[in-house]
Amino acid sequence: MKLRYKRLGLILGAVALVAVAIGLVLNAFQSNIVFFYTPTQIVNGEVPKETSFRIGGMVLEGSLKRQDDGLTVQFAVTDTVNVVPVTYTGILPDLFKEGKGVVAQGALDSQGRFVASNVLAKHDENYMPPEAAEALKRAKVTQSPAVQPDGSNS
Repeated sequence: MKLRYKRLGLILGAVALVAVAIGLVLNAFQSNIVFFYTPTQIVNGEVPKETSFRIGGMVLEGSLKRQDDGLTVQFAVTDTVNVVPVTYTGILPDLFKEGKGVVAQGALDSQGRFVASNVLAKHDENYMPPEAAEALKRAKVTQSPAVQPDGSNS
């Protein structure tokens, strides 16, 4: 075999190896990426079905209800325009309070309720995820009536 064909074979092999490595890295990123959505995007149906994602906004005042088991809680997350009911089983962060910012990770169930696997509360009074802050600003500009957790308008 000529030296030219050996070199070409090595180059093609290296390109194939790099392509496989890039494919594996992109696949790992795709399976670990968790997207952020606002309650308005969820109500509008912009979220993927049966896929884990994050919801962010404010915990609706008066929406926190604890079950008798001591671990299951229900609350609602709002961006001041729409409200999404959330169910979480576990220990809530110490800073979790009604009227404060929250980010929850989970998926929608068949009834459209967000079932959270993880709940994160803001760590100080100045912090809010940038996406949630932007959603709240947009919601205040539109001044639409909020939708209650039961689906009715206020």
